[in-house]
Amino acid sequence: MFIEKELQWLTDIVVARLKLYFNQECSVDDVRQLVPPPLDEVQDSVYARFVQSHGMGFNDRVLLMLAWVPYLKPQLLDCFQVKNSDTGQRFVEFGCVERGMDGGIKPTLGTALFLLAGDEVSRRLELADYFTRHPFFATASFFRKENADSSTFSNWTICPSEDLLDEIVFGRSFVPDFSSNFPAVHISTTRIWDDLVLDETTMRLVEEIKLWVEYGDRVRKEWNLEHKVKPGFRALFYGPSGSGKTFTATLLGKATGKEVYRIDLSMVVSKYVGETEKNLSKVFELAEGRNWILFFDEADALFGKRTGLKDAHDRYANQEVAYLLQRIEDYRGLVVLSTNLKSNIDEAFARRFQSVIRFPMPDAGQRERLWRETFSSSCVFEEDFDLKVLAGKYEMAGGSILNVVQYASLMAMSRSEKLIRKSDVIEGIRRELQKEGKMMEA
Repeated sequence: MFIEKELQWLTDIVVARLKLYFNQECSVDDVRQLVPPPLDEVQDSVYARFVQSHGMGFNDRVLLMLAWVPYLKPQLLDCFQVKNSDTGQRFVEFGCVERGMDGGIKPTLGTALFLLAGDEVSRRLELADYFTRHPFFATASFFRKENADSSTFSNWTICPSEDLLDEIVFGRSFVPDFSSNFPAVHISTTRIWDDLVLDETTMRLVEEIKLWVEYGDRVRKEWNLEHKVKPGFRALFYGPSGSGKTFTATLLGKATGKEVYRIDLSMVVSKYVGETEKNLSKVFELAEGRNWILFFDEADALFGKRTGLKDAHDRYANQEVAYLLQRIEDYRGLVVLSTNLKSNIDEAFARRFQSVIRFPMPDAGQRERLWRETFSSSCVFEEDFDLKVLAGKYEMAGGSILNVVQYASLMAMSRSEKLIRKSDVIEGIRRELQKEGKMMEA
């Protein structure tokens, strides 16, 4: 297994560095003489493919492998707990910090510098400059920087995020849990594109977004438009609840092979200064580089019209909006904002989006199609049950129709039959209309 070979290679480097540092007999004069495992013909290792795709050299591979030692071989770090006989303390040049109650330690950037450069000051500075500017390593998802002061870079703890562990070591897709630190939920669907029932204009605009996800980057790069066209795409979906906004977003993800994450802004926006930005920053940090589709539900919670500045909190709220807009505009993937009423969204914000799409209530013909396609093909209907008449009489969105179908199907199942009764469907419709404060027609 490649990762085992890479771990053994790092173990050899640790042993060799300590022998060289304490002037003991060693088989090499420099740790760089220890050749890393070859990457050629390694096709079955996610870790090897990651190293290869990122063009990682000797130094990069040492730092990357050092990150996984606390998980894969924590005892390898025990040698760095040896105490200096002169001071009675651990050798500070070894780096490392205490891990917690278990008595173990975590490696730091200083640990990597020691392994690669020993006590050569110029070499350590050269490597420190390289790693602290590295596009992959110098991020919040790899190092924990307790102090932002550059003079403390050697104390940066190598503490890779959970998503990196899942993706690089275990080779599995990372699906973060919803929390205050990550206020987003992964959403998907088992249905297909042909199940999407929209009017002709709405469907055309949605398909344009699908085309951008599929070909946007190619157009920018192959037609030399990178300096003119920004990489991301921003869309605003508006329309009544159940009209297909969320379903469309999930289908866009499924059709283009992208993960979709829904962020409910009504749950994220905080009354405390700075909390909204903090709550959203983790979403963007994880989304960058993964090309997720970000779906912001209840967008008017933050992008709603403002009548004026009454106090400092209002001024800061505007700063939060500016922050989110900037992150959205800088995002390289697709961002969709959703609201029930376009009039709730400030026009100044709406103009920042390339596509504004209305999701109207389905007409009678579309409703009939929704009724027919939502019911299971295993069921049968009462003789006097006409779906066309039903669709023409009751104006309902797709989400409400789904709820009615579910109710009527459960009633049939509870009777151990496949017959869908008209009375059950009517009762389901009554319940849906009641939710909206409407009365059932006689």
